[in-house]
Amino acid sequence: MVESSLTGVTWGRWQILFGMGVFLLGLMAAGCLPAPISAGTPPASPPPLPATKPLPNTPVATPTAVTQASPESTAVPKINAESAVYLPIVVTPIYYVAVNGSDAAGGGSEENPWATISHALDNVPDGVTILVRPGTYNGQVDLRGAFTRGVIVRSEQPYQARLRHNDTVLVCFRGKGITLEGFDISHSGPGAARYVIQIQDLIGSQSGGANYVSRITLRNNIIHDSYNDDLVKVNNGAGQIIITGNIFYNQQGLDSHIDANSVTDVTIEDNIFFNDFAASGRPNNNDTGSYIVIKDSNGNSDTNLGSKNITVRRNVFLNWEGDSGNTFIVVGEDTVSYYQAQNVLVENNLMLGNGANVMHAAFHVRGSKDITFRNNTVVGDLPSKAFAMRLSIVANNLNNVGINFYNNIWSDPTGTMGSGNQGEPNDFSDTNLAQTDSFSLLNNLYWNGAAPIPLDAAELVNYTDDGQRIISDPLLGGQTAVSLPYWNAITNSFADGSATITEAFAKLVQQYGIPVAGSPVIDAADPAHAPADDIMGQPRSIGPRPDIGAFEQ
Repeated sequence: MVESSLTGVTWGRWQILFGMGVFLLGLMAAGCLPAPISAGTPPASPPPLPATKPLPNTPVATPTAVTQASPESTAVPKINAESAVYLPIVVTPIYYVAVNGSDAAGGGSEENPWATISHALDNVPDGVTILVRPGTYNGQVDLRGAFTRGVIVRSEQPYQARLRHNDTVLVCFRGKGITLEGFDISHSGPGAARYVIQIQDLIGSQSGGANYVSRITLRNNIIHDSYNDDLVKVNNGAGQIIITGNIFYNQQGLDSHIDANSVTDVTIEDNIFFNDFAASGRPNNNDTGSYIVIKDSNGNSDTNLGSKNITVRRNVFLNWEGDSGNTFIVVGEDTVSYYQAQNVLVENNLMLGNGANVMHAAFHVRGSKDITFRNNTVVGDLPSKAFAMRLSIVANNLNNVGINFYNNIWSDPTGTMGSGNQGEPNDFSDTNLAQTDSFSLLNNLYWNGAAPIPLDAAELVNYTDDGQRIISDPLLGGQTAVSLPYWNAITNSFADGSATITEAFAKLVQQYGIPVAGSPVIDAADPAHAPADDIMGQPRSIGPRPDIGAFEQ
């Protein structure tokens, strides 16, 4: 029995089955583990590496069965089918944290674990995995330390290690090369202060300088129930941040699931965003902010002026319970005199209008530059002031420049597109004529059931601006009785019956994001503006053409 950090294999203790068969006339290459991974520069008094057992080279039936490694893994099993040479698998050393462990007397071993993640990070060498055993860990967690090759902090059993605090639960102010994976993270209850998670650069004399918080990954976590502010705040000079494969729900007030504020090179992908306050025993006051905010509030306080190089892709957004002036994604939000965001890509997302609560629009850009929204699927009743988009500025803002919409589906099968605008004419967009200097609208599909697509000469953007528009039913799944993937800690499963976030994500896409055979979106995208993959990470077709929307048939 041996622990490993390779992706796609069972968490915690891993059982390796020997004797999988004889390959190439019984030729089997025997081998053993190479020397342990170099620890780099250890702490002043590093603990000994936990003992690892040799892992035999295990033949597999076909080369296609090779397991792919995560970026943090140091090696993957490699098989040369022609010569039947079986190369060894490198196993990452494992350290342990447990609720009954001790920082003072523990050594991080399986038999003698530490008590806290922060202490473990202070004492492990580079290139290792810290397994956190099931239980509730109260108090603030500090992701700190610089790791060149990277350290993984992983819940030994998915979502069974719970991080709780009545203030910011997890901070990363001086960390590099750290992945946090598989946790259940939330405030401990009403009265908590600030955020659930904050990632902010405090390393150098000025935030965001040459030496800054970077290479931080949040993966496969359940991040929920802030009782004060944002769920995740990434701000003030942090960069190279990946937020992938998580579930987010229930922020507080006019705040967000993710606030990316004065940051660079942030990727938000493969996540599920929704709200379900009743499931947490909380009232829905319809007063929460946009799910994702991308902006820069602090001017020259750090080295970033405007958030730059932000990617939001392959996510599912649903069940709006927020303020009617907000959106699933907003780029730019404040009264500043510089571009709040530049070079933002929003692609391959599924946005479901399954709720009864009014939002302003699915997507909003304010005082920003070079923003591309492509191959997204926006579908459902989505009661809103404008179904597709809002382009605006407020006091001091520069006009929007270079706002592009390609290969998207905007479909309201109920025929009430933009009907939540409280007495105003129904709108496809909310786009003041004088607030955006340039935009592109090309090769999108529009559908409003039996009703015409709203057309308003007082708006800058109308569907008629799209010279390659398609007006037709995309033939997507209906949204009756959408099952929300709220986490049930008693049954250790999600409310939709899924066991993992990946399963919950796939269910939503399969039920609501896949057009049936004969859909007009198939082979209809403009290939010059289509991404290389789709919402499930599948390659898009290169012939004759890719599909419009998030999913590629």
